[in-house]
Amino acid sequence: MGEFRLVKIVSFADKAKKGPISRDATSQEWTDALEKAIDIRLGRYEGSQRYIIGISLEGYMLGPPGIVVYNPRSAAIVLVNVYDYDTKEFLAKQKQFTVLEDTTKETALIGSGRVRTKEEQLNGLALKVADEIEEWLAEEHKDNGWFDRRPDLNQPLESGAVTQNPAS
Repeated sequence: MGEFRLVKIVSFADKAKKGPISRDATSQEWTDALEKAIDIRLGRYEGSQRYIIGISLEGYMLGPPGIVVYNPRSAAIVLVNVYDYDTKEFLAKQKQFTVLEDTTKETALIGSGRVRTKEEQLNGLALKVADEIEEWLAEEHKDNGWFDRRPDLNQPLESGAVTQNPAS
C-alpha cells in the first residue's frame, strides 16, 4: 500500500448499540479485539508516511446460544477515520462498514452461537472489519493515490550506494 505506515489505532466502543438478540460484550473486549485485528492487518506495512486509524463500533450482534427457531448471524457496524499524521489532514471521516460473520457448514442451520464462543464470534468479526478496512485502503490507494510517495517529505534513498565526490 504505497508509503502507508500505521502509527496509531484509536478505537471506541462505549456507545455501541447491542442488537436485540445478542450476547453481551464489554466495550473493552471490543476495543481490544478491534485494535489487535487492525494491527495484524495494517501494522505490517512499513512505508515512510504515517497514518492513524480511528474506529468506532456503532452496533453489534453476537449470535446467542440456544435459540433453535432463530439462527442469527453475528454482525458489527463500524465507522472509520483515516488521519494523515504528517499533513494533519483526514483522508476519510466516518466511512461506514457493516460486516457479517462467515457461515460455515456447522453454523448454516443452527447459528454460530451454538458452536462458537462469544470470544470466537467477537474476534472473528473484528478480523473481518480489519480485512474490509485493508481492502478499502488498498482500493483508495490504487484509485486515488492515497498513499503515494509525497515529494515534500524526506524519503529514504532508493540505493544504498553513496558517492562522496561525484565530480571525480
